[in-house]
Amino acid sequence: MVGVEVVEGPFVTRRQELGAASARSLLLTVLGEFVLPGARPVWTATLIDLLADLDVAEKAARQAIMRTADSGWIAGSRVGRETCWTLTEAGTRLLREGTDRIYGAAAEGRSWDGRWLVLTVGIPENARSLRQQLRTRLGWAGLGSVNGTTWVTPRVDREQEARRVLEDLGLLAGSWSFLAEAGVVGDERSLTRSAWDLDAIEARYEDFLDMVRRRRPRTDRQALVAQVRLVQEWRRFPLLDPGLPRELLPPRWSGNRAAEAFRERHAAWAPRAQAAWAELSRDR
Repeated sequence: MVGVEVVEGPFVTRRQELGAASARSLLLTVLGEFVLPGARPVWTATLIDLLADLDVAEKAARQAIMRTADSGWIAGSRVGRETCWTLTEAGTRLLREGTDRIYGAAAEGRSWDGRWLVLTVGIPENARSLRQQLRTRLGWAGLGSVNGTTWVTPRVDREQEARRVLEDLGLLAGSWSFLAEAGVVGDERSLTRSAWDLDAIEARYEDFLDMVRRRRPRTDRQALVAQVRLVQEWRRFPLLDPGLPRELLPPRWSGNRAAEAFRERHAAWAPRAQAAWAELSRDR
């Protein structure tokens, strides 16, 4: 899978979201979970110490920090021999969008009025790179591909986001969007399985539940590490799971149990994790 090129602003690629927990991906989780809410600077040493607890070597941690700065998401300032980092406007925007998606994916089930957003996209057959970019960006917006030119979602509120994707990629001309209800031909559950691999998504939810069951932090510092791991794993699901209404999901959908587990563990670990983060930050 390849990264995504955009016209304006930063964008986290599908590889960064779905791949192994890289140093940079873990750093973004730490920034979004602990730096963004307080909008306070953070020392390099604080980030390196926490990333070490997450099995990231110091060299890899420093590289992740510098690459994040090179992307324009954080800005550093020297204080003596030390450096502290603040989120830039672009980084704040990126992390807020990600946070909204992460916690939106853990929200209670949404009601559905039976309408679909249907998107047809005019794209050249031989434009493989452009097709991959389109797939990644529309997937992040919650749309699934029925075929090479048709995308669907029951989340009709995503129409303006889909339009921005097409505009960014230069595909607005020759594309159309429709808001529609299903007719008498075909079955909506079959359409759903054509657009998304629900079995694969459910398997990932089962893996997440196994991970959550194994973690039992005893100390505040362990709770801090567990919280980062929890959010790091959960942040994959906004790209994997389109957030379908219950009418379109299989019975006993694992995603419901996984979302409940995420909410419960996050709430239970948060006070100790925040206390450990405050202590770690004060040590500098």
